[in-house]
Amino acid sequence: MARFNVIMTAPRLAPRAVAVLEAAGCAIHYTEPYPSGIVLAELAARVGADAILSRQGQVNATAIAGSPRLRIVARHGVGVDEVDLAAAAAHGVMVTNAPGSNTRAVAEHTLAAILALAKGIKPFGARVAAGTWRGASSSGRDIFSLRLGLIGFGGIAQAVAALARPFGMDIHVYSNRPVDPAFGVRQVESLLALAPVSDVLSVHCPLTEVTRGCVGAAVMAAMPAGGFVVNTARGGIVDEVALLAALESGHIAGAALDVFATEPPTPENRLLTHPHVLATPHVAGVTPDSLTAMGVMAAECIAAALTGGVVPSERIVVPAR
Repeated sequence: MARFNVIMTAPRLAPRAVAVLEAAGCAIHYTEPYPSGIVLAELAARVGADAILSRQGQVNATAIAGSPRLRIVARHGVGVDEVDLAAAAAHGVMVTNAPGSNTRAVAEHTLAAILALAKGIKPFGARVAAGTWRGASSSGRDIFSLRLGLIGFGGIAQAVAALARPFGMDIHVYSNRPVDPAFGVRQVESLLALAPVSDVLSVHCPLTEVTRGCVGAAVMAAMPAGGFVVNTARGGIVDEVALLAALESGHIAGAALDVFATEPPTPENRLLTHPHVLATPHVAGVTPDSLTAMGVMAAECIAAALTGGVVPSERIVVPAR
């Protein structure tokens, strides 16, 4: 007989994470991807949820209020914008994340996106599929000496810089914290100062009320003509309407988007089918190794919180009351 009930907001969880939860006496109740707050609340009430392991979709105030037994919401990843932190704090519910669990995966995806944009992989592939071969204007770009602008300089951005440097990219950073010169990057004082020195502008900051829409029309207009925008962080940081306009004008040559303001995005979102947009379904951090790391770290937090253990302080976003 299980002592605790855990809701997993996805259809599956890495076996090692399952083992951690089951060893702590937890029964796991899976959902379909992106359950609504009402669905979560109803399930939480029905099973008497002690914990929610949040992977896909919002954990809003309705979901948090669903079970009076709820003690922890553990994020299966790093970002916590999908959890109503104020509601969690008001109910005395701990919120945790899994810092560093998918750093390498997201950094590699970012570099792959930069290479694909510069080399024109998508438009060239579409031409070949349409029966068109090389033309007079058929050429990609070298990324050697391209200027890479990083918005934010946490672990993922640092890993991107380390991967990009051997390709000869010139790296600039905008961060609200001082950057150690040992990283070999140039720090600028504002986002508008970063834009003109960014042939590639890559987003690596959390989604907050300050960063929402910060990569907008003014920033993209300040970028060099023919630049690229890459977002593997959170949808909503890049203004999608402004990006579409910049792509249509030709000022921005291409974009790689792993995240969108609404997820899943609606079919009407013209960025999904734009010939110069590489769209992926929020999978930059999804590899077998990272899935296991994220799941195990979240499961460890839940097991510790429910059994009187110690939750690592670096994983606590909202402490228990």
